[in-house]
Amino acid sequence: MRLRRSVIALMAVLGLALVSACNGDDNKDGAAAGDGLQKVSYLTSFNTFGREAYAYVALEKGYFKDAGFDVKITPGSGTVDVMKLVAGGQADYGIGDFTAIAITLAKQKLPVTTVGMIHQRSMAGIMSLEGLGINGPKDLPGKTIGDQPGSTNTVMFPVYAKAVGIDPKTVTFLPSPPPGLPALLASGKVQGIGQFMVGEPLIANADKEKHRKVITLPYGKVLPDLYGNAIITRSDLAKDHPDQVKKFSNALLKGLQDTYADPAAAAATLKKYVPNTDLAVATKELEIMKEYIKPEDFKGPLGEVTQERVQKVISLLEESQAIGKGAIKPEDVVTLNLAPKS
Repeated sequence: MRLRRSVIALMAVLGLALVSACNGDDNKDGAAAGDGLQKVSYLTSFNTFGREAYAYVALEKGYFKDAGFDVKITPGSGTVDVMKLVAGGQADYGIGDFTAIAITLAKQKLPVTTVGMIHQRSMAGIMSLEGLGINGPKDLPGKTIGDQPGSTNTVMFPVYAKAVGIDPKTVTFLPSPPPGLPALLASGKVQGIGQFMVGEPLIANADKEKHRKVITLPYGKVLPDLYGNAIITRSDLAKDHPDQVKKFSNALLKGLQDTYADPAAAAATLKKYVPNTDLAVATKELEIMKEYIKPEDFKGPLGEVTQERVQKVISLLEESQAIGKGAIKPEDVVTLNLAPKS
């Protein structure tokens, strides 16, 4: 009888352990790693260029671990794709251009939201090389611009075109794979390419035989209210697990702060995780990015978002007919109570 009771007790313990294990696998906050850390998946905005180094800095310095996360970083392939992967549950967090996010959400109600800004000013724009016929916005009509279909630069172009007083229909966008854009421009097959402003050293490197001056047409120069990249997560995660979202964002922003303070060290960290990184190019990218993370007139905390400015972005998109009137409200695009505040 005693043996029988012992066997029954042992079976009960094993049963509880099995139930506990099953519950752990079904954790809506994300699966727990063996060391008790919560597994989280993160997508960069685009590939693993120098501009993405801050996530690797947060990983290397243990900021994610200190916040309770075991983070897997995967290269993203542009804002819209990142949004769709996060919406579908293939990733928990990602990075994307805020204006492109707003335009996409105005047309397609994906279950995603933003919870903080990486850049306080948009880095999107058009780049060319001296001698290819583009020296300013008024030179764009009649020109061909290479870019990936659906990219931030392409999606935002009508907004920029209206701001500089040109007809967007007079500019041709040639579908081109992103990795080959600098070489495509250097070859002269297109007169410009869609590119974030931090892409300047990549273009200079592709044109190193001719050493032509890189011409930059940043959208943010004429549209200063536009935010740059933002932190994306699923709407249900932001609603049901706000503490997790805040902890993750804060850890990521710590990596961003260190990257801002020491671009060269951040580039070296990126190279540790992505061995084919060109240190000189990555460092230059991060140095350029500093003015977009914290513009001269920016006085708020890193990552700050304000309802007033989000509404300005939406109004600007409505005025330029990039989105329909009343298609979205600030709360449809950002969860303000999870974003850093002054």
